[in-house]
Amino acid sequence: MKVTLKGIEQDKSAFEKASIALPEYSVFDVKKKALEHPIWLHMGAGNIYHAFIASVQQELLNKNLTDRGIVTLSTRSGETREKIEGPHDNLVLSVTLLPDSSTSMQIIASTVDDLLLNGEDSSDEFRAKEMFRDKSLQLMSFTITEKGYSLKGIDGAFTSLALEDFKNGPAKARHGMSITCALLYERYLAGQYPISLVSMDNCSNNGTILQRSVVTIAEKWVENGFCEKGFLDYLKNESVVAFPCSMIDKITPRPDPEIEKMLKDLGVEDMESIKTSKGTFIAPFVNAEKPQYLVIEDRFPNGRPPLEKAGVLFTNKKGVELCERMKVTTCLNPLHTALAVYGCVLGYKKIADEMNDRELVSLVKKLGYDEGLKVVEDPKILNPEDFLSEVIEQRLVNRALPDTPQRIATDTSQKVPVRFGETLKSYKRLGLDTSKLIALPLAIAGWLRYLLGVDDEGREFNLSDDPQLETLKHYLEGITLGTSADISSKLRPILSNNVLFGVDLYAAGVGERIETLFSEEISSIGAVRKTLKKYLS
Repeated sequence: MKVTLKGIEQDKSAFEKASIALPEYSVFDVKKKALEHPIWLHMGAGNIYHAFIASVQQELLNKNLTDRGIVTLSTRSGETREKIEGPHDNLVLSVTLLPDSSTSMQIIASTVDDLLLNGEDSSDEFRAKEMFRDKSLQLMSFTITEKGYSLKGIDGAFTSLALEDFKNGPAKARHGMSITCALLYERYLAGQYPISLVSMDNCSNNGTILQRSVVTIAEKWVENGFCEKGFLDYLKNESVVAFPCSMIDKITPRPDPEIEKMLKDLGVEDMESIKTSKGTFIAPFVNAEKPQYLVIEDRFPNGRPPLEKAGVLFTNKKGVELCERMKVTTCLNPLHTALAVYGCVLGYKKIADEMNDRELVSLVKKLGYDEGLKVVEDPKILNPEDFLSEVIEQRLVNRALPDTPQRIATDTSQKVPVRFGETLKSYKRLGLDTSKLIALPLAIAGWLRYLLGVDDEGREFNLSDDPQLETLKHYLEGITLGTSADISSKLRPILSNNVLFGVDLYAAGVGERIETLFSEEISSIGAVRKTLKKYLS
């Protein structure tokens, strides 16, 4: 079996025998209509796009609720198109990993073309501009990661790429946000047609972040004489150009070698994953968990596909914010971080394996049910307790997901202010007693213990990347297992840092408890396990 247009036509019975579902629509017709009069463009077609967003449109196509696919835009290398998308005619084999280790598979054909907008293909750039001049276009969505929207470096200054784009104008735009702004300028010139630009990246206030970047570029171009002020007015008129916020949630790990082997054993050809020049892995297949959530602020001035018929939830901006807050401060992300740091210290290699550990299961349940749900504001569109139960009972236990504590431990210093600091702020705001918290202080103490780079058996391990790693290690210098160092003086600069945690942990009422827990966890080999048993039995 070959995952190509010719292959799925010729090998229908073989795909059926292998339980791989094929598109239930004419791929040719869907492509023809989408290229003639597009309704949906997408920038950043990675794993989350193929496993989730493209599958949503596929469901609508299968149900005959829309008649056009999605055109994707790439702003970097053409490597993926050359090695993956081209040879497979933009088809992707989607493998859903179920908790019982079984799989559900389908060929996704809702992506009809990919246009390369990096200055190397003028014909693709012309076609993209032509699509933006078409009144039929309803939305452009994005999954480019949070840094893809940033025009500034960590020093707060505009990057050299952004400065070049400010100077060169729409004709030579190269940053993803500049390219987006240039395409919107084409739409403005064609008739100031309405459109929605929807960030589907996993970051808070993503629509606002997208809008801010696009408007900043437009302001520079107006200032430098490339565009008239009317273009800025067009972008700032939210009844014409909307930037709705969204919340997305689905675990889509890198291509799993075991899935690759399974597909090969089934007789599916050319499914090998490829390591790109940037060190990432791409493949003609995607593997992901089944649970998925996409909540979008319902602002679409030019209409939209009936995405609610494929499980997408629509609400107002407040509803999106509450769903996002529920996920990142209580029901998923804090649990992930607690499992990540303790998983590394206790020698685990998969998150799912940790869910067989009595103490770690007790930790995440207490962190979520007992301490987190108390301060969650119900978004109504999603039930927090049901969401949390699904995370603990179905998602974290999914052994088919090749997710590791080492990966999730990356950049923890950037995550703790939201994952733990926000809960402490809510306790203070609601007048709740933080002195009774156990799991949250344990999670933070576990992170500090992790930063020593020594597991519970006294063996060294590699710490995951983190921009604050060297600073934090400096504060912890001299602390070893069984140390008699003055723990309080060493931890205080960390725990009192309200930039790092979003709050001063001593003022929040948990600083001293964290000191105690950390001291117990470094008292000897095996002390981490003993401490967890002591407080979670």
